[in-house]
Amino acid sequence: MRARLIAFIVTPAREGSTAGNRVTALRWAKRLRELGWTVRIDRAWSGEPCDLLVALHAHKSHASIARHAIERPAGPRVVALTGTDLYGDLDHDELARESLELATRLVVLQSRGIDRVPPHLRDRARVIVQSASAPASASPQPPLTACALAHLRDVKDPLLAARAATLLPATSRWRLLHLGDAPDDTWRERTRQAERGARGRWSWLGARPRGEALQILAGCAALVVASRSEGGANVVTEAIAAHVPVLSTRIEGSLGILGADYPGYFEVGDAAGLARLLERCETDAGFFANLRDRIGALSALVEPARERESWRSLLDELAG
Repeated sequence: MRARLIAFIVTPAREGSTAGNRVTALRWAKRLRELGWTVRIDRAWSGEPCDLLVALHAHKSHASIARHAIERPAGPRVVALTGTDLYGDLDHDELARESLELATRLVVLQSRGIDRVPPHLRDRARVIVQSASAPASASPQPPLTACALAHLRDVKDPLLAARAATLLPATSRWRLLHLGDAPDDTWRERTRQAERGARGRWSWLGARPRGEALQILAGCAALVVASRSEGGANVVTEAIAAHVPVLSTRIEGSLGILGADYPGYFEVGDAAGLARLLERCETDAGFFANLRDRIGALSALVEPARERESWRSLLDELAG
């Protein structure tokens, strides 16, 4: 009987983390197991048995990628490019660029990501859109509740929605929630100040278990993505799976999933733009229904079977 092939997934996010890289690693492990592989996940590769290395984050996983290239030069290495890679590190980081050179294949999470790959390496790049499944049950929220799911980091611009809440008309029924961990007391104080300023229209719920967060998302009228950049956010595909309209900054990571002509965008850092978009959703039933229809039309894009077949195709290439 043939031994099962072993895939080793490297992610910088620790075990138990709800960071996007860890969520992606766990989901990809499931896809690879469905294809018959044995899978291990860790924060570094230290020479363990490995027929395939999959490394998330070109910069943070560089040491594992470089070691694998030295110890297993003929072994396949798949490097998945995160938002930090695509829209930050590749412009100036030698380690990230070296990781790309050492990769057998590069994976980006949305179609526009390939445009950020150096031209001489684009023939190695493949798009694997992140899959998602709607939770078995939703946690119903009051009408016109929108949520944001993101840990409190500057790149996520997590307090933009709070600023937008203060700009809504006094008659508006929108309420905004933010779910995500605060890294330190400074961020916690900033959220408290934002809550006071929003006067009940914006609330920070802190870190919540992943299952609970997805149930809250499924029970909301909209998802807000305020990020300054994303490689291809899990939460966008999770909203699609739950048929929740997305209100997002006009960033490549969202454009590559939702499409350039999707009508639910506002500009990066534009709290007034988000407020106008929320107000239009509240006052223009046809516009809001169109957003829901557009999200519904994308549901096939995030099906787990599609992601599994993308991985099957990539593995077939590597075997060939």
